Amino acid sequence: MNEFVGAIDQGTTSTRFMIFDHDARVVASHQLEHRQIFPNPGWVEHDPWEIVERTGEVMRGALSAAGLGPEDLAAVGLANQRETTVIWDRATGFPLTNAIVWQDIRSDRIAAELARGPNGELVRRKTGLPPATYFSAGKLQWALENIDAVSQAARAGTACFGTIDSWLIWNLTGGAGAGKHVTDVTNASRTMLMDLRTLSWDDELLAIFGIPREMLPQICPSSGQYGETIIEGTGRAPVPLTAVLGDQHAAMVGQVCFRPGEVKNTYGTGNFLLSNTGGEIVASKNGLLTTLCYQSAGAPPVYALEGSIAVTGAAVQWLRDQLGIIGAAAEIEGLAGSVEDSGGVYFVPAFSGLFAPYWRADARGSVVGLTRASTKAHLARATLEAICYQTRDVVLAMEQDVGASPEVLKVDGGVTANSLCMQLQADILGRPVSRPVVAETTALGAAYAAGCAVGYWAGEEELRQNWRAGETWEPRWSDDQRQAGYTGWKKAVERSLDWVDVN
Repeated sequence: MNEFVGAIDQGTTSTRFMIFDHDARVVASHQLEHRQIFPNPGWVEHDPWEIVERTGEVMRGALSAAGLGPEDLAAVGLANQRETTVIWDRATGFPLTNAIVWQDIRSDRIAAELARGPNGELVRRKTGLPPATYFSAGKLQWALENIDAVSQAARAGTACFGTIDSWLIWNLTGGAGAGKHVTDVTNASRTMLMDLRTLSWDDELLAIFGIPREMLPQICPSSGQYGETIIEGTGRAPVPLTAVLGDQHAAMVGQVCFRPGEVKNTYGTGNFLLSNTGGEIVASKNGLLTTLCYQSAGAPPVYALEGSIAVTGAAVQWLRDQLGIIGAAAEIEGLAGSVEDSGGVYFVPAFSGLFAPYWRADARGSVVGLTRASTKAHLARATLEAICYQTRDVVLAMEQDVGASPEVLKVDGGVTANSLCMQLQADILGRPVSRPVVAETTALGAAYAAGCAVGYWAGEEELRQNWRAGETWEPRWSDDQRQAGYTGWKKAVERSLDWVDVN
């Protein structure tokens, strides 16, 4: 009884449920993709119901694979894609529109006007975030102004807003009439509506975006009591929900980055590099975000600096789904490894503009340096190099903000299974790259936070003992080769700018 902890990892392209034992070993895992909906150029949506259905399916699948029932789980934690905006009706429980995904740029004019106006600096000071399409507030403002069902429900007082965590918790704890409308500090910190210092929704920010307070969920610590869920099809035993974190914050916990200065980089649909700054709110001067790291119930918040990169693993999916260059994501390693270098080709995957450290909504994807000798193998290798060059951009910005950088870059996420990409990362960055035994640290972090809330694990020091290095890549490039490659990358980035007008 209660020998394991489960974790829902709800990501941009898929949902996974993982079950861990006390030594942080993976007992079972089940994962399913969901549709990516592109109704207009630059728009990205998800079906909220599909995500709820996939969550139930993966929970049942993992328990079945392990021969376990819900009574065997001490607790369940949730990690989720951040900033993605869900709006539903409190009375019916039905979504009022598709989820507007964090990559979506339909709110570009809202962000541009805010950045130019007097309120841009207020937003930065209170939230630690620059005005950008990335965050939830602009998406919610756009929906209120452009979707009749949303504006009507808001006027009637029945509209609920939340990021994916709020939507899932609402449904996992009973839905219409019973569901809890809550979020945690990490997800709230990504909306542009929460004051970093008070950890509460801010009236000035709500007024800027025209958002009614009654739409918003209650803000809670990341680790604590969120309620109970019944996993349909597995009996009636309730399972405690005791942790909620945005996926990148969960990965910080999974990588046991509990001390100021500890850094991790997660490679998924995008890349997200975070550095723990402890109890200090550090304002970036180099294009990074100030954000919550995590908060345990009854404890003060821990903050972080973050470099967010919109498109990394998604660029590999683009080669697969849009160009048909590869049939599966894993094939890129062999294709890219069939050539010695990219042949002078650079790929800047600015499909949604450029995030950190540039924050340029006017940028668009570009491939430069093509010659008649260029092949799909060169483009594949340039795609992997783009992942690594964007990470170097963020590491350099973090060095300038905090005056130091990690001697070894701790990495996790699906792309880290690509050994060639990790070797290129070490080469381009000029320092070792280390992947833990459990590379899916987002799920592990959610499990850790949930388990600590019910006493399954004693605390941070016990979790630190569980961390084990899996593989380390040492840099092989010379300093001259590294600098020449990065100089070419910066030229390629310049070519991607000013491609669209953002008024």
